Amino acid sequence: MKIFVKVKAKARIKKFVKIDETHYIISISSPPEKGKANKEIVKTLAKYFDTMISKINIISGEKSKEKIIEII
Repeated sequence: MKIFVKVKAKARIKKFVKIDETHYIISISSPPEKGKANKEIVKTLAKYFDTMISKINIISGEKSKEKIIEII
């Protein structure tokens, strides 16, 4: 399954908003430095979808606010 995520890094309040079946907005507290934000996004999605972290891959947008993520 592929999902589209818009990320807001360094947010004061953590949020996870589902827009529709494939589009989400995630606000995280980690800064977008050295992959910290991406790690937090993967952890958040793993918890939400009740799956292992290894089953989540960032396909596109690793250094962008808009990402395409595949969940196996």
